[in-house]
Amino acid sequence: MPAANGPWLWGPRVDLAVFGGSAALSLALVALAPRLAGEGGALPTWGFLLFVIVVDVAHVYSTLFRTYFDTSELRRRPLLYAGVPLACFLCGLGLHAVSREWFWRGLAYVALLHFVRQQVGWVAIYRARAGLSKKLVDRVIDDAAVYVATLYPVLVWHATPRSFSWFLPGDFVEAPALAPLLPAASVLYAAVLAVYAMRAVMLALQGSVQLGKHVVVITTAATWYIGIVATDSDFTFTVANVIVHGVPYVAFLWFYARERARDQPLALGSRLVLRGGLALFYGVLLAIAFFEEMIWDRLVWHAHPQLFGGVASDEALLSAGITAVVVPLLAVPQATHYVLDAVIWRRGETGRAQARAMGF
Repeated sequence: MPAANGPWLWGPRVDLAVFGGSAALSLALVALAPRLAGEGGALPTWGFLLFVIVVDVAHVYSTLFRTYFDTSELRRRPLLYAGVPLACFLCGLGLHAVSREWFWRGLAYVALLHFVRQQVGWVAIYRARAGLSKKLVDRVIDDAAVYVATLYPVLVWHATPRSFSWFLPGDFVEAPALAPLLPAASVLYAAVLAVYAMRAVMLALQGSVQLGKHVVVITTAATWYIGIVATDSDFTFTVANVIVHGVPYVAFLWFYARERARDQPLALGSRLVLRGGLALFYGVLLAIAFFEEMIWDRLVWHAHPQLFGGVASDEALLSAGITAVVVPLLAVPQATHYVLDAVIWRRGETGRAQARAMGF
């Protein structure tokens, strides 16, 4: 049954701060890019620390509070939680054996799917909060709006050269043959978003004002278009892409962990939440995220000696054979997050804590 906060997840102030506030921060940083970005629009070291480590990598590890930090959850689905990391490692090992490019390309497209589907998921939760989850017309219009808001910029990215990449240069396929499709795609893009707006007005006239959902759709369209199409730098893409993805997810996992602590106070994640609150919850994420990136940089990238020590270098520290094992191994937490995120939030997996964390 819906809780007293109506169509909101956590209430208007928190929802608008989490979704609208993260988007506003992203767009403000885009506007300040000429002053903040490095040479050629590069992401400076401080930006790597704040946006990649503090937000992006930390959000990956927040899933631990839903999975590996919960012993009862591990006992409930042991094969899933043991098998997914192993399968991710073996798949990564196979792709890297084919080529380094194929490994990063595969990971980039899985990441893209994960980012898109997360926005679809937020909108679906808001639709359920408003009592419209069983109306096919709303689901079709909502899903179409999110998919065009995200995939049209990605189509532009594939069809026209961009000076940034998802992980490494060349990870997305360059497909200039798609350029003739862009005019028709732009018309479809505008038409679908216009239909969404008209449906929103119609529902508002009927008394159903879903402001939270509209904020998610509008900010998704704005950040993806501005970060990919309207601007062309690694800095603007990163701040437009990472903040609106990571901040809401970490917020949701915090609310979930807090609710789970009521049901399973002896679980590791629950003890951390009960003992240290939000500070310890996020502190654990930051510590693990920094440690992971330090290993990446010291063994593979050698790009941020200011943060992790060592010397910046383009020379490989490890042999090609060892690198082909180390890189897929280091990517396991990220890949596991992508795969598990597609499973653990399904409606059939919704327990009491998860339902309360979604506002029900």
